[in-house]
Amino acid sequence: MPTHVLMPALSPTMTEGNLAKWVAKEGDMIEAGDVLCEIETDKATMEVEAVDEGKLAKILVPEGSEGVAVNAPIAVLLEEGEDESDIGAVASAPVAAPAAATPGPVEEEKPVAAAPAPVSAKTGERIFASPLAKRLAADKGVDLSNVKGSGPHGRIVKADIEGAKAGAVPAAAVSVASAPVAASGEAYVDIPNNNIKKVTAKRLQESKQQVPHFYLTVECRIDALMAARKQINDDANGAYKLSVNDFVLKAVAQALKAFPAANVSWGDDAVRQYTHADISVAVSTPNGLITPIVFAAETKGLRQISDEVKDLAGRAREGKLKPHEFQGGTFTVSNLGMYGVKEFDAIINPPQACILAVGAGIQQPVVEKGEIKIATVMNCTLSVDHRAVDGAVGAEFLQIFKRYIENPAAMLV
Repeated sequence: MPTHVLMPALSPTMTEGNLAKWVAKEGDMIEAGDVLCEIETDKATMEVEAVDEGKLAKILVPEGSEGVAVNAPIAVLLEEGEDESDIGAVASAPVAAPAAATPGPVEEEKPVAAAPAPVSAKTGERIFASPLAKRLAADKGVDLSNVKGSGPHGRIVKADIEGAKAGAVPAAAVSVASAPVAASGEAYVDIPNNNIKKVTAKRLQESKQQVPHFYLTVECRIDALMAARKQINDDANGAYKLSVNDFVLKAVAQALKAFPAANVSWGDDAVRQYTHADISVAVSTPNGLITPIVFAAETKGLRQISDEVKDLAGRAREGKLKPHEFQGGTFTVSNLGMYGVKEFDAIINPPQACILAVGAGIQQPVVEKGEIKIATVMNCTLSVDHRAVDGAVGAEFLQIFKRYIENPAAMLV
């Protein structure tokens, strides 16, 4: 009997997703493991592989469709000996409801309202485009109103953006005279929110409203760290290059190993203390913020941490992370020092209890034994969930972290 291909649940909290692209086409012979399509979730665009074999007889959900429920039928496969006349029965057969998500420390996501559809700045008419096409257009600076769609009913799809002429006018460059005007008189351009931005916004709002934050800041002198980094990189002869953030991640991991009372998350029945320091690293991508994880970072050297972060950040920006690579983590590091930000407070990433906000290393006068000297100082602010970590625990963790940062040789033993 023909079988449904169902919308998969690519994470424990996923309830719906966008069908960004069909890789396989109607009429293709499919084997288990073949890539069928690309699904856009709240965190990434991921390839979906077939679990059955047969002929892809009918695509039920076209690419570019948004808000497709988990377990909804998206296509029909025919087994050997079956033909298209059998499709009708299976296409109308009932499909099991999505299974309930396994209870866990993170609250299950609820569907969020759809973002406003893009509007042509020239005609004021709504533009129909797939989520993937919108993202590619934003990345390439292509004005969707200048693109003719080749998809169903003129919908703009990925191929249309890839084939857009060089020099297409970016949406941001629309003249004030031709842009839509708000009731208050200001011209504007709507930039649609993708799933990543919607879910990130929802979780950050919930964290700030429901988690009792408090903040602790320490000043770390990093002259020894900078000298050690220069020597290590010089000796590497280009084989690798360590960043200040690599040292920060290693110092956090070592501090959590030495003081696991800060490596926790809050639960109504118990505070969960973790065995390993699984460090989430905040990475900005064209689609929004994502936090890939360096697992068991306390067991890894600086070079391995550096290599993993470069690989994870690169694949995060390409939307190619697997769910287990960004879901979970026990502690987060957010570093804005490369942008010249001296100090900031970060919002906790639930169910974690701590996030460390790292500022830029800035040369400034310091007093040492009654004398004024110039030192490179880096401000680090710990945002803490007061339910799981109290002030004394947070302060002691920062003392240990500061000791590692200011004496980088201690991280090597």
